[in-house]
Amino acid sequence: MRRPAVLDVGRWQRLLRTLALAAALITAATAGGSAGATTAPTAWERWLHLPGVLDIAGPRSDGRLVAAVRGRLKLVNPSGKVTKFAPRYSVPAGPESYIALSPGVAVDRAGCSFARDEVLALDLTGGPPGITRISATGRVSHLATVTGVTTLSGIALDTVGGFEHRLLVIGPVAQGKTQVSAVDCRGAVTRIGTVDARLEGGVAVAPLGFGAFGGQLVAASESSGVIYAVSPEGHLSTVAPSGVPRGGDIGVESAGFVPPTGASAAYLADRGTPRSGKPHPGTDSILRLNATALSAATADPGDLLVATEGAATVVRVHCAGTCVTTVAATGPAPAHGEGHLLVAGRP
Repeated sequence: MRRPAVLDVGRWQRLLRTLALAAALITAATAGGSAGATTAPTAWERWLHLPGVLDIAGPRSDGRLVAAVRGRLKLVNPSGKVTKFAPRYSVPAGPESYIALSPGVAVDRAGCSFARDEVLALDLTGGPPGITRISATGRVSHLATVTGVTTLSGIALDTVGGFEHRLLVIGPVAQGKTQVSAVDCRGAVTRIGTVDARLEGGVAVAPLGFGAFGGQLVAASESSGVIYAVSPEGHLSTVAPSGVPRGGDIGVESAGFVPPTGASAAYLADRGTPRSGKPHPGTDSILRLNATALSAATADPGDLLVATEGAATVVRVHCAGTCVTTVAATGPAPAHGEGHLLVAGRP
């Protein structure tokens, strides 16, 4: 008697992911009315094994990156050496306490600044949520409390000026709605508006040359697969559909812009979630695209790079008269991208 065939679930999952990426390449090549790239996308390298890594910010003035790791902060130098930072900073490892790093920004009309190399982190330890400030020397203090939201799901510092150089945070207020708030360096919180989209993850403020969306807050919706922009007046606009697989723990989430000087490297936290039972459990690594890889991906100054949470597929968005999307890079199949897509500039 013949035994019944056994379904190889892992094999079928790998096949489905391969087919999804092939479809993404075809879709992205025609998005925005452009034929897009015809060459195969480059690939992330697993640069540094760092268990529990959630987000990456920087570089600091000394060249080191700041990593949020299991509720703590670490400094990572260009060679990959990891050192402890701000020992008094400690938050639960489960919540997504994303971070931002200040290059030194004076806030309009506030009479104060976000100091150079200051880290600003989402405080999700209780309700209502808030913002924690960590100085360059590791001193920890409370900056602000944000009301009207159930949690906070994204953070970015406005270095362009459309939001008066304030810190921007986003958080859900109801099903499918997101509140955008601005926080100045004294901790004063202003609601920019509530938009009809579910936004979360690594968000960024667009440079002025980014088509019609210069100076606006750019954020992605993993559930819809759409990349959005929010103006300083709180108006929501569609930048472009990403053209890659969408859905919870799958779609686009991590954003970053190529600096005016060009890119020396890009980094993304690949968070390990081994007990999640999902197809993208992560590799507990910092993924990296070096300068050669970014050049192959044609990542030009001012371009937006957005990575998916599942498999770390990178969509390049170039906006001039219109916005054109292409698939620029792919990650390890099990990758679980989190936080910001950090693009480090050339010296």
